[in-house]
Amino acid sequence: MGFKVAVVGATGNVGREMLNILEERRFPADEVVALASSRSIGAEVSYGDKTLKCRHLDTYDFRDTDLCLMSAGGSVSKEWSPKIGAQGCVVIDNSSAWRYDSDIPLIVPEVNGDALVGFRKRNIIANPNCSTAQLVVALKPLHDFAKILRVVVSTYQSVSGAGKEAMDELFSQTRAVFVSDAVETKKFPKRIAFNLIPQIDVFMEDGYTKEEWKMMVETKKILDPKIKLTATCVRVPVFISHSESVNVEFERPITPDEARNILRDAPGCLVIDKHEPGGYITPHEAAGEDATYISRIREDATVENGLAFWCVSDNLRKGAALNTVQIAEELIKRKLIEPKLKAA
Repeated sequence: MGFKVAVVGATGNVGREMLNILEERRFPADEVVALASSRSIGAEVSYGDKTLKCRHLDTYDFRDTDLCLMSAGGSVSKEWSPKIGAQGCVVIDNSSAWRYDSDIPLIVPEVNGDALVGFRKRNIIANPNCSTAQLVVALKPLHDFAKILRVVVSTYQSVSGAGKEAMDELFSQTRAVFVSDAVETKKFPKRIAFNLIPQIDVFMEDGYTKEEWKMMVETKKILDPKIKLTATCVRVPVFISHSESVNVEFERPITPDEARNILRDAPGCLVIDKHEPGGYITPHEAAGEDATYISRIREDATVENGLAFWCVSDNLRKGAALNTVQIAEELIKRKLIEPKLKAA
C-alpha cells in the first residue's frame, strides 16, 4: 500500500519540479494530487507519463492524504499548513513561514535527519532556504571533523529563486538588450540582464537583507547554534543554480586534501576539484542535477585553520523540490509515517 501525496502550488517552478522528482525517484505513492489556487483550476501538469488536472486547495479534503508538499508561498502556508496538519496530513513546507518556529523541525536529511523526531506536535516540517540547503550539506561533514567556528559566504543566486516571473524578466531584458529595445524592470529593483544585484529580499535594520539573515539563522538551527556566519547574497543573470564562495574557520586543523576526502565520502556532495582551467563546476553544469558540487578547495591563510571552497547546486532541486521529497523519504525510512489507508 502506497501513500497519497498532495502537491500544493503544482503549477509553479518548484511544484512542477516536485512532481518530476516524485516520479524520477519512484516515490511510493499510489496517488498524487495537484492542487493550486482558483486561477489555476483545471490547469494541467505532468507527473511522469500522466497528466494531472489541478484541483482547488480551498475545497480539498486532506483527511485521507498522507503527505502535503507545500510550495505556494508563505502567506498560503501560514493559513493552510495548520489546517492541513490538524487533519492528520504531514505538511512539508518550502516557504519561510515555519522555519524559525521552535516546534517545527527544519530539515536537510543529509545533515539533521534526527531532528525529525517530534514533528507530530504540529504535523509540519520546514524546508530551508535554497542557499542554506546546499551550504549545510557541504559544511556538515567538515564540521564533524574539525568543528566550524565561523563562516563567511558570498552567494551568486540564479533568478529562478525569485520565481517564473523573474526568469521571464531575465529573458525579456536580455532580448531587449540585443535588439536595442527599452529594458523594462518589474520583478527586480534594478536591471538583471548583464548585471548583478547585491540585494535579495528586503533590507533589515542592521543593513543585512532578509535572505542573508535567513542563512545565518537557518545554519545555526540546522547545524550548530554556536557557528558564527555572515553572508552577502547577490542575484546574478543565471536562470538555474545557486553558487557560493565560502570561507570557513575551524577549531581544529584540517588540510585541503583532508577536506576533499571527507567531502567525497559525504552524502549529497560531489567533489570536482582539478587545479586546471575548467576543473570546477559552474551553475550551467549543475542544473538538473541532485548533488551539491564542491570545487576549488584550498587553504585560507588569513585565519588559523581556515579553508575556502566553491559550491554549486540546482536551487530548484536540492534547494527546494528535491530536499522536500527527501524529507518525505526520510519519514518513511525512519518509519515515522505509514499510509492512512493501510493504518485503517
